[in-house]
Amino acid sequence: MAEPPRPYAQRKRDALARLENDVDAWVASASADGAANLAPLSYHWDGTALTFAAPRASHTARNLLRSGRARVAVGTTRDVVLLEGAAAELPRGEDVELEDAHAQATGFDPRTLRGDYVYLRFVPEWIQAWREENELPGRDLMRDGRWLDS
Repeated sequence: MAEPPRPYAQRKRDALARLENDVDAWVASASADGAANLAPLSYHWDGTALTFAAPRASHTARNLLRSGRARVAVGTTRDVVLLEGAAAELPRGEDVELEDAHAQATGFDPRTLRGDYVYLRFVPEWIQAWREENELPGRDLMRDGRWLDS
């Protein structure tokens, strides 16, 4: 039997804890002709945005750079945080502190590699979180880039 649904404040705390403590996400994007792409990427959460690093030639990077949009899932199917929002390139060397934080959080530093990697900064505009079916009502935590009150 499922636990009772968490109130909004607890869901928000749990979602933020997951974003702060997890390191891997599923990033969904689409090509210009609508071909779907789903890729696992490690991330750094700075309290406002997720930062990913990917090869510039990858489907994910090309799709996000072209469209400027992504959908991201963090967690498990029974404790998921689903985010949608804007994605943009963060040019290498523009924010060395963020690049250092990304390397520390993920254990991956593309600056040490020869390939052409791009940092992608993802700012959520919509966030949902739920564990079981009983939490589907009220699963929205953020809309239009603003946290909901309850």
